[in-house]
Amino acid sequence: MITIPACSALRILLCFVLLLAARLGLAGSADPAPSAPPPPNFLILLADDLGFSDLGCYGGEIATPHLDALARGGLRFTQFYNTGRCWPSRSALMSGHYPQQIRMDPPRGRLPDWARLLPHHLKPRGYRSYHAGKWHIMGAPKVVADGGFDRSYRTTDDDRNFNPGNHLEDDRPLGRVAPGSGYYTSTEYANRLIGYLREHASEHPAKPFLAYLAFTVPHFPLQAPAEDIARIADRYSVGWDVIRERRANRARQIGLFTGAAAPAEPGITPYWNMNPAALRQEIGADELGQALPWATLNADQRRFQATKMAIHAAMVERMDREIGRVLDQVRAMKAFTNTVILFASDNGASAELINRGDRHDPKSVPGSAASYLCLGPGWSSAANSPFRLHKSWVHEGGISTPLVVHWPAGITNVGALRHAPAHLVDVVPTILELAVATPVFPTNAPPIAGTSLTSTFARDVSPSRQPLYFHHDHNRALRIGDWKIVSRRPATNQWALHHLGDDRAEQQDLSATEPARLRAMAQQWEELTRQFAADAARP
Repeated sequence: MITIPACSALRILLCFVLLLAARLGLAGSADPAPSAPPPPNFLILLADDLGFSDLGCYGGEIATPHLDALARGGLRFTQFYNTGRCWPSRSALMSGHYPQQIRMDPPRGRLPDWARLLPHHLKPRGYRSYHAGKWHIMGAPKVVADGGFDRSYRTTDDDRNFNPGNHLEDDRPLGRVAPGSGYYTSTEYANRLIGYLREHASEHPAKPFLAYLAFTVPHFPLQAPAEDIARIADRYSVGWDVIRERRANRARQIGLFTGAAAPAEPGITPYWNMNPAALRQEIGADELGQALPWATLNADQRRFQATKMAIHAAMVERMDREIGRVLDQVRAMKAFTNTVILFASDNGASAELINRGDRHDPKSVPGSAASYLCLGPGWSSAANSPFRLHKSWVHEGGISTPLVVHWPAGITNVGALRHAPAHLVDVVPTILELAVATPVFPTNAPPIAGTSLTSTFARDVSPSRQPLYFHHDHNRALRIGDWKIVSRRPATNQWALHHLGDDRAEQQDLSATEPARLRAMAQQWEELTRQFAADAARP
């Protein structure tokens, strides 16, 4: 019998363990393979007709503490764009293509067969998708069946914040909301999305989620809970001229903007607005069709106009509070750190003066369900400060939106500004890159028009990108670097040229001094228009 010393036996045992570990790939000088980080969740927050400077973190006096906190803990983009109108912007946001490519501006039936929306791309990666609020992608009318969402609550009645007549859950119609029921769109949208997220935490805790919360405020009609309006009271009695200048000054102090701000342009209003006689008859003697100097208004007009802006602000403040409740739910799910949150608006503030829905009752309390007031050009000019014009135009006031991006797990340079030009079409490629998701387009689909913004999360860099293209209701623009050409209805054959690096407010037309540049950019706009028409014609 051979006796093995104890030390030799230990060596043999150690060698056996090391050999076994090596065979299993667990030993040697190499470290164990790190596990892949979990994919992030996504929360997209979209306002409706919000001006560039309406948020506190973008220079406004409106109280938006939850969005301001996201800005302090994340990034603010100073040159982020939409399409100038609601349905084209929502189509661009969800598709990653310009609305002209997918038959959405102007609307022409269903999306092309090759088009896909964001949930379609995320589903193979295991994502669950939830929507609450406005949809308005007319070429994909059913949110679940056409849009790929797993759960959805939406209203198709955008003329009533208190008692919508048409709303659906998971594409199935629900009964009309009874007047006086306590329903308010922003609150109900948040309630529904919170319910879907709780359901997700209970039934699908291992899966990542996409949540899309699309508000209908502060879009017409100006309606808000009475207690919200009362908190603001006489804040806007100083008038739109003062508010516009204060916001421009704060934007400069923050670093969002440099140079001279755009003045109000009283002579430029939407061509579909009510005429002065209709305004007096249907709304009242204190309604104004133009952004006249505040000092020229009489006392009754000032009181009425200040009340309208107070309602607008109340709608924004209520939206911010509802966003806070949704964020609390994400925190309760222990998902806040790894959730990418994006906040933007579908277009700038609106100069519209219209009367629809249940029609305005001049005897109603402003802001109530019977009140159908519009913000109008005076306050729209202030809400879009420091930029030119309003919703539906493709000057900066119509197409510039805040973009707040918050992601504790991936953004370390918190509170920083990002000056890279970007667009709603960039959201899809950004999310797909972060989710490591492969697009599911068929082979005949054109490339996604947008550019991923993930490189900007770490540094203030401008990703290599194609020109930014704009075309809505005969308003046209193209941006290449800091240069922008723009033409507004009805002068569609005339272009102005601006250098936005020096003149973001579009006050200096350089077309006479840079004719070759203008011609080249106009030709590129025409080429893109033809290309996008060809894309829309693909089956």
